[in-house]
Amino acid sequence: MLRITDLKLPLNHAEEALPAAIRNRLRITPRDLVRYTIARRAHDARDKMDIQLVYSVDVTLKNEAPVLARFRRDRHVNTTPDTGYRFVTRAPADYDGPRPVVVGAGPCGLFAGLILAQMGFRPIILDRGKVVRERTRDTWGLWRRSELNPESNVQFGEGGAGTFSDGKLWSQIKDPRHLGRKVLIEFVKAGAPPEILTEAHPHIGTFRLVTMVESMRRTVEALGGEYRFEHRVDDLDVAIDADGARRLRGIRLQTGEVIETGPVVFAVGHSARDTFHMLHDRGVYLEAKPFSIGVRIEHPQSWIDNARFGPCAGHPDLGAAAYSLSHHCKNGRTVYSFCMCPGGTVVAATSEVGRVATNGMSQYSRNERNANSGIVVGIDPARDYPDHPLAGIELQRHWETRAFEVGGGTYKAPAQRLGDFLAGRPSTELGSVIPSYRPGVQLTDLAACLPDFAVTAMREALVAFGREIPGYDHPDAVLTGVETRTSSPIRVTRGDDFQSVNTAGLYPAGEGAGYAGGILSAAVDGIKIAEAVALALTGAAGQVGGGRER
Repeated sequence: MLRITDLKLPLNHAEEALPAAIRNRLRITPRDLVRYTIARRAHDARDKMDIQLVYSVDVTLKNEAPVLARFRRDRHVNTTPDTGYRFVTRAPADYDGPRPVVVGAGPCGLFAGLILAQMGFRPIILDRGKVVRERTRDTWGLWRRSELNPESNVQFGEGGAGTFSDGKLWSQIKDPRHLGRKVLIEFVKAGAPPEILTEAHPHIGTFRLVTMVESMRRTVEALGGEYRFEHRVDDLDVAIDADGARRLRGIRLQTGEVIETGPVVFAVGHSARDTFHMLHDRGVYLEAKPFSIGVRIEHPQSWIDNARFGPCAGHPDLGAAAYSLSHHCKNGRTVYSFCMCPGGTVVAATSEVGRVATNGMSQYSRNERNANSGIVVGIDPARDYPDHPLAGIELQRHWETRAFEVGGGTYKAPAQRLGDFLAGRPSTELGSVIPSYRPGVQLTDLAACLPDFAVTAMREALVAFGREIPGYDHPDAVLTGVETRTSSPIRVTRGDDFQSVNTAGLYPAGEGAGYAGGILSAAVDGIKIAEAVALALTGAAGQVGGGRER
């Protein structure tokens, strides 16, 4: 089978235009083409008056050898890659060794548990939060009634933070083994729409993610895995030998129960701040890493559609328009859009009492009134919080506390019209853009709950973004603060074997450990970690991975 990439057709092309384009591209007759399937579809909207669909297709020919030889120097015609997943090992039929423990049931922990279960190791999966349906009710309690449950919210519980997001399923990670394909296939098995296998920028949305997470839990349990919800890990039992080598022997739960275990996958997410402090107190090596801080910006989705797609706005093959923006500022900071949610809402995403943090969320339909995105400023440990590995957490907490105070102390979020933000004056009334954040906003001056360098950089960048997307810097656009949970502010450093560099048996994983950013990359990291654990349990460690991970 051959794969053709970068095959372009007009937006409104007829169905028969695609096989005709394949034949023309390969210079073959209709009899030579046996069948074709779409491997990927994207769109090129750089010219709004001539938007094109861009295909990658897999084709079966009667005789592919001469065609492949004819195009041997053409990088857009190649043999179709093998994207099938193969397990690195399996548990022996009589396996009676330790059951691996996975801490965290977000995307990383979910796939670590799923792969271990599929290989026959019957993992135990612990999560401090609740099952996804109960967690959803608790999350709505904050959004509708300003009632926060610190153990069951946007950050904590089955499905992780990705459950209440746009459900984006693409990533820029290097993936030579096509592990991302395995993730997408498992999602489709669990109820995701099949088009996520072909769309260039697939997404699912919160409502579908809830049912998929439940389905995958049932799969893990059917394979012998075990879930324990409302089980928070509060301590580690670490043995230290005469040479100073450290090995994890067990974990202690908030109930006082101790689980003596072999390998433990720590996939706790980027907001498990108490857990990070515990790891540091127990001597696990941590290091500070960069993250970003900023706000959520909202425009009517129709503005973004018209700016990006022109007269083709609203076309069913295009959907709601997205964007990606970045600007390097005069003060040396970089401002960029983050987690853009077309047709979505801004949501309360705090997990700690007395603090406000925001995030963006969309449903599969992406048909809400507004588009929203994080507009965030990159910060780094050496420049902004050099004193301690956990100093980034305290920086996040400081500005989240200020946002809570400025918002009125009721979990309302501080908000400001963009025109007022640029002018440096508090907002007293809204314009034509109505903010979507619940439990509501308090109009104010956002400069009171952001670092000065971030305010300066964002004011410069927003004007620059208005030159790139007409209307982006419209004075009625709404800014809602603060966005602080862009990524983990720490890294639990691991080595070639995927274990902590100074605590054997501890496998730091996913976004919380500093090795992923988003649903797909976290799930892929979960697969890698599961493979490393399985190989260690069967005595074949070293077959997967290679090179210290950063």
